[in-house]
Amino acid sequence: MDILHDVLGFAARGFIVFATIAATLLFIAVLLRRLRPLGPGLRVRPLNQQIQSLGDSLRAELLGKKELKKLVKKRKKEEAKGRPNVFVLDFKGDLFASAVASLREEVSAIATVAGKGDEVVVRLESAGGAVPHYGLAAAQLMRLRDRTIQVTVCIDRIAASGGYMMACVASRIVAAPFAIIGSIGVVAQVPNLHRLLEKHDVDFLEMTAGEFKRTVSVFGELTEKGRKKFQEELEDTHSLFKEFVKAHRPKLDVERVATGEHWLARRGLELGLVDQLATSDEYLVGRALENNVYQVTFERARSLRERLGAMATSALHRSLASLLSQ
Repeated sequence: MDILHDVLGFAARGFIVFATIAATLLFIAVLLRRLRPLGPGLRVRPLNQQIQSLGDSLRAELLGKKELKKLVKKRKKEEAKGRPNVFVLDFKGDLFASAVASLREEVSAIATVAGKGDEVVVRLESAGGAVPHYGLAAAQLMRLRDRTIQVTVCIDRIAASGGYMMACVASRIVAAPFAIIGSIGVVAQVPNLHRLLEKHDVDFLEMTAGEFKRTVSVFGELTEKGRKKFQEELEDTHSLFKEFVKAHRPKLDVERVATGEHWLARRGLELGLVDQLATSDEYLVGRALENNVYQVTFERARSLRERLGAMATSALHRSLASLLSQ
């Protein structure tokens, strides 16, 4: 009996070890499968059902299931009649407008399929950034306008400086009442450590060819001539910015608003910086009544490291939110 007991105990321990290893390997395989890089491509998601589902939950209680079914059938018939399309893009800007990498692909796709009566809605959020980068982002939206596609920009929180450069291209600007808009100006900040280096007897050699190849630098000595030239360049950029805004919003008193100031959208409506006060949710709910609404997103391939980082960040945010809610 002792021998049999020992054999059964050994077999049980072996099975536990085997099961543990198998479960670990299965977990790793599933994790790697989920985290493998996704291929780049366009993702299209119909939004009508999502927009209507919340209302349908309430209608089910108010109207009853039979009446709701009739309403859904009627809605499906209307959607099958070939209604105009509304394509929704999201642009969340950073200093270098890195989202333009996806925007250019999304615009290229829409430009090839959009027909008469279709519309592009851009949910824009940006405090601005580098001029060339936001100039490129605005030019991508101009591609749609040049093809006579109606472009509407919705601003829920902020579209300032380079963000407003993008927004002004739109046929219509819709902003939440307390969104920040404007800031039509140009700023440049360059730290200068020349005197610090000079104090510690450190020479900095900067060699250039061309009188204004380097007007202001971090380590070089500031000269009045260089400072003046740099200011002239800023003024010229500001002048081009104002011309750009005026070209797309001809009724706007540009000299009045191109002071670098920003306003809340309630004041911006009075100044002509925006056309309508509403949230993007309100605007899209209204459009979904008579149009087929699609969210269009171009997703580039993400590495395993990036996806792991995103998962870790998401888990950290959830943990912090849980702690703050306690």
